[in-house]
Amino acid sequence: MLFHKDFEMRKLCAGIGAGVVGLVCSGVVAAEHAVAPQAGGPIQLFSTTGSTPSGTVVIAGAIGDFGSTLTTDKNGKPNITGNYVRFTLRKGTFEIDATKLNAITSKTPPQLNNNMTCSFAFAATGPVTLFDGTGLYKGISGTVTLTVYDGGVGPAYTSGPNKGRCNTSSTAKPLADRGWIIGHGTVKFG
Repeated sequence: MLFHKDFEMRKLCAGIGAGVVGLVCSGVVAAEHAVAPQAGGPIQLFSTTGSTPSGTVVIAGAIGDFGSTLTTDKNGKPNITGNYVRFTLRKGTFEIDATKLNAITSKTPPQLNNNMTCSFAFAATGPVTLFDGTGLYKGISGTVTLTVYDGGVGPAYTSGPNKGRCNTSSTAKPLADRGWIIGHGTVKFG
């Protein structure tokens, strides 16, 4: 396994210290952390969502990085129902256009919708495109297929003729909402 070998090399180098071998080890460790331009390749993405426009993300593969996400409208204003997501990672930023994915999720009915407990769950899959990279991700492009998993508990009416029933109006905000997004695809740089 690659990570195991890298760890063993670091332990060996740490124990050697000064001298010619120590200088060679320093070069090996420095080379590991050097930023080399990549042509791109496959990635896997793991992200969280919730009842706010912000989330967290880890991306493995041609992008080995992590950071935060912010869902926005076309003008970059934070908006939980926006079609764009800004990724702010340690080595740069980029955006995704989730218009097609959002169109699919808006038409996907819940797989679970319990009117006694006001709870729901759904999953939907669709494509997103990557663009507008900075830093190490300058010139990013590609398509990633994301699957959105979401579950939550909604409010119930507390008074009136619907008292005790689930409030499923479009203005009702969930009491608790948690989502995960998992995806894979291929990216290019430059």
